Amino acid sequence: MLPLVEPLFSVKVKCVYCEIEFNTSRVRPSFKKTTKTDTDFGIHYKDVNPEYYVVRVCPFCGLATTENFVESITRAQRSAFEDKVKVNWSMKDYSGERSWDEAMQCYKLALVCAQIKGEKDRIIAGILHHIAWLYREKENAEQEIRFLRFALNAYIEVYETEGVSLNNAKLMFLIGELHRRLGEFNEAVKWFARVVNDKRIMDAAMIKASRDQWATTREDMIAAKMEMPEDGIIEKK
Repeated sequence: MLPLVEPLFSVKVKCVYCEIEFNTSRVRPSFKKTTKTDTDFGIHYKDVNPEYYVVRVCPFCGLATTENFVESITRAQRSAFEDKVKVNWSMKDYSGERSWDEAMQCYKLALVCAQIKGEKDRIIAGILHHIAWLYREKENAEQEIRFLRFALNAYIEVYETEGVSLNNAKLMFLIGELHRRLGEFNEAVKWFARVVNDKRIMDAAMIKASRDQWATTREDMIAAKMEMPEDGIIEKK
């Protein structure tokens, strides 16, 4: 009989603050079974949610990071971390299986650490969006909307600082979709139209998604008895 394979496996990570190695868990690829994907890319999983294990928390000092964080810390950042996190930290090990509450604690700690370390807006936006997805999982609409707003503001900051040069269709679509989910339909259709009408964008999947969500938003606006903005018109192909 083959040995039973556990969904989690352990990896070693070295903390950039205290330079101590610690264990953190990841989900084996074979256990990442999706059930559906939301229009803002939130993924629903069967049995085990790998998103619970994205954040790595040092049990000794409390520094929480992801694989996308810069693997260094300045003297000023160390001082800020000590004042805001380490001074209140009690040894806690998140290396095993995590509950929803523990996953949320890890993400919120990672958000604080990302802000302290001055991580890129794209990283902070992703953390905020993940927190919104966690609240969606619990059907906590009020907190989900709150963090979708934070994520939207951060994504707009990303677009304004780097999105124009990157011509990032997915980022533009996401900004439109978060506007739609927040009931800001005029802004939503403007962003969807940008993706479809910009001749430089060659991302067929995002163009189709933008067309689909433009149509969905139009239905939302009709239901809300709102008028479509003139600059939200999508050109006919």
